[in-house]
Amino acid sequence: MTVSDSASQTTEPQNPTAPHADSRLVDRSKLSKMYQHYAEMKDKYPHALLLYRVGDFFETFFQDAITVSRELELVLTSKHAGEVGRVCMTGVPHHAWERHTTQLVEKGYAVVICDQVEDASEAVGLVRREVTRILTPGTLLEEGMLKSSRNNYLAAVVIAGEHWGLAYADISTGEFLTTQGSNLELLSQELMRLQPAEVLFPTNAPDLGTLLRPGEKSPHLPECLPPSFCYSLRSQTPFSLGEARTKLLQKFKVRSLEGLGCEHLPLAVRAAGGLLEYLEETQKESSVSLHSLRTYTLTDFLIVDYQTRRNLEITQTVRDGTFVGSLLWALDRTSTAMGTRALRRWLLQPLLDIKGIRARQDTIQELVENTTLRQDLRQLLRQIYDLERLTGRAGSGRANARDLVALADSLSRLPELAGLVKDARSPFLKALQKVPPVLEELAKKLLAYIVESPPLHLTDGGLIRPGMNEELDERRATVEADHQWIANLEVEERAKTGIPTLKVGFNNTFGYYISISRAKADSVPSNYIRKQTLKNEERYITPELKEREARILTARDDLNKLEYEVFAALREEVGEQGEVIRIISRAVAAADVLCGLAELAVYQGYCRPEMVVGRELVIVDGRHPVVEQSLPAGLFVPNSTRLGGEDLNRLRAASRREDAKNAKEEERDFSLYPDLIILTGPNASGKSCYLRQVGLIQLMAQVGSFVPASSARLGVCDRIFTRVGAVDDLATGQSTFMVEMNETANILNHATARSLVLLDEIGRGTATFDGLSIAWAVAEYIADEIKARTIFATHYHELNELASLLPNVANYQVTVKELPDQIIFLHSVQPGGADKSYGIEAGRLAGLPAVVIKRAKQVMGQIEKHSKIALGLQNLD
Repeated sequence: MTVSDSASQTTEPQNPTAPHADSRLVDRSKLSKMYQHYAEMKDKYPHALLLYRVGDFFETFFQDAITVSRELELVLTSKHAGEVGRVCMTGVPHHAWERHTTQLVEKGYAVVICDQVEDASEAVGLVRREVTRILTPGTLLEEGMLKSSRNNYLAAVVIAGEHWGLAYADISTGEFLTTQGSNLELLSQELMRLQPAEVLFPTNAPDLGTLLRPGEKSPHLPECLPPSFCYSLRSQTPFSLGEARTKLLQKFKVRSLEGLGCEHLPLAVRAAGGLLEYLEETQKESSVSLHSLRTYTLTDFLIVDYQTRRNLEITQTVRDGTFVGSLLWALDRTSTAMGTRALRRWLLQPLLDIKGIRARQDTIQELVENTTLRQDLRQLLRQIYDLERLTGRAGSGRANARDLVALADSLSRLPELAGLVKDARSPFLKALQKVPPVLEELAKKLLAYIVESPPLHLTDGGLIRPGMNEELDERRATVEADHQWIANLEVEERAKTGIPTLKVGFNNTFGYYISISRAKADSVPSNYIRKQTLKNEERYITPELKEREARILTARDDLNKLEYEVFAALREEVGEQGEVIRIISRAVAAADVLCGLAELAVYQGYCRPEMVVGRELVIVDGRHPVVEQSLPAGLFVPNSTRLGGEDLNRLRAASRREDAKNAKEEERDFSLYPDLIILTGPNASGKSCYLRQVGLIQLMAQVGSFVPASSARLGVCDRIFTRVGAVDDLATGQSTFMVEMNETANILNHATARSLVLLDEIGRGTATFDGLSIAWAVAEYIADEIKARTIFATHYHELNELASLLPNVANYQVTVKELPDQIIFLHSVQPGGADKSYGIEAGRLAGLPAVVIKRAKQVMGQIEKHSKIALGLQNLD
């Protein structure tokens, strides 16, 4: 909820004339009343940035002013605060608070909004102010503060020994899920998948309420929690099982947590209950609008750890962390913000259930075959706004009139959407065939009540159409009659006075007045009362004009308040239907994702992969989905892959028979379905691209997507592992080689026969003999013990010997064409092992000086002549 700031310990300036910078070091009895109230509010939120409404500005004072000035690059000034003298001050206009607080929250700060809750003109003494909102990275709702393409998760973690509970919610969309597990490494990986904006952690730390910004360390945080997130240190009390359970039962109005799936998951319950308490604390007067809590388990999904997501560039590129060039970028053809977020979630959480995968495939298949339906569906989806977030803002009482109009427009499209898919056969399209009648009625009501183009601010009036509220219409009629009287007054008074230049005017300071030039002052009627004298004119009022003015101004305020009340009732009605709207919005989002994947499949020539229960991985003419789109059409060279097929068992059985013919057949066909492929070839020839391509095709298939290949038959993986490249981890003092070894150890300790393992250059960070030995042992262990489907790219050509020693190992190479003075990369993967890496040639292509290339060839000749690296590896056990 709040932010730790080392600068908050700054002491009072030594210069007695300098403004005070620390509210804790001043004599508060010498502060004026407003500043005393500010200091009291600041005491309640000592680590937050307190924005305090003063007139048309939100001001910050003392140390907060220094922080805001620094972070937002605003001018730091000062203001007289009573007997103590001047205090530091930085302010932002009240109409721009959202933009400025967004920047502060993005920097990892929490912001407390202390607003005026009464009209200054009606206040007796100090204007009443209260905290109306606490903004933290995980509790944002405003459209301008959120990215439409991704969820903004608030997570809560409870740890008990090696066991843990995790809950997370996105209050802008209503998602609320919880789980628990027994491996702290899996907790870390799940947090890395979610990328939460803020993580709550219960602790006995003395400084509760502190928000640790990314990278800040605390002795109260366990090592298993990734340092890249904001952590809020919370009290243990709301995370106790009794408190948390009661909170969940009250929130969802149930007698048991059995229906929520977490009755017997105490750590999951504790995390979810603590998260709910935090939301209630930060949202203040707003209700927390969430789905019913859903419980999930990590074993329901393909596990893709952080390194694999990074190496496969699923959501961002490795080189510079950009969206363009990622798998998500290549696949995203969605038409709605809801669909974009759903596609991201699907890619980060692929399925293990073949039935679920095939349901998604069936929908894509139907949309691929029905071009008219696909195109009409995409066209209509573009007209649907973000139902999830619009509903979230309405449910929390923060939606404005434009939000409700957008929501109504979108809901009114649902019957048309249902009509489009009325004859659809696939499950995800059938989910759209029935629109709840309550939503149709709600859309009609909203569109009937709210004007087509409402004002941005709800208190400005002009929200509700005529004829929708009798009392509102009566008050409007009164106001309109008074305005008409004012409009007629000028004509009538000119006629009465005989002064043709007489005018009736209005300004905010003096209200309505009658203006007469100084030259005609002698002709002023006796019932005119002088109000203001100017250089060339006199301004007057009459008792009747004064009465009308008071009535108009009062009626206008009353009218605006009544309009707001009518609008608030409509907004509350939307909030009451939040769960129904969210159910249909999830169906719309899923259909949008599948429609986009169908469009992609048609225009990129993707095929429907056959998903099987076994270990088979057969890809015919596979292509890298991102690289292919980055190249001109037709330039990408496709390659096939065959691993771990069920025929392997049959062929192994054949090899044990005495029948020589069968044995010969086994020898010929066995290499088509190995468990492990040793892939060799030159630098820059495409080995890494080939590895990633296989991993991405497998992942896409388990998402339910069609894949870039001529055909594919794929067994379901439990995990995908990659070890592609490495960098120094300076923060923990680990070298490139140690990072590589850590990643490799993780693979060897967790891979199973159902896993897909993609290794690139194991052992290159140490001495040649050490590296070769490690690479050999790793490959041998995977093939012999784990039997995971594996592609092992390497420049250690000696590993080709493994194929002659182990029956489930095969050699493949990326081919080149050698010319007298150069080589041409063919980017084609073929059976057989390479015996050269062409590293010197790659150096020449990179621009190394000719003298260096010449000398490198001389040295290589000498090394090849005298090397003893051929150690008789074929004789090793």
